[in-house]
Amino acid sequence: MKVVKEVRNKLKEMDRVELINLERLAYILKGLNAAEFETLEILIDEDSSETISQSLKELKAGQRIPIDEW
Repeated sequence: MKVVKEVRNKLKEMDRVELINLERLAYILKGLNAAEFETLEILIDEDSSETISQSLKELKAGQRIPIDEW
């Protein structure tokens, strides 16, 4: 799977080393449905994570735009 390779590459690129139980991680990944896996892929993407973080900051600051004003 392409996404599994991307996850594997992201784990290799981590700035700091953390202990990861790969067997447990593989078990979790196998149990994800398509929507959950896509969500994980979005969260792993650095640009997407920054956009989500910025949106949350704007929401907390009251700078959100109501959806009906789009």
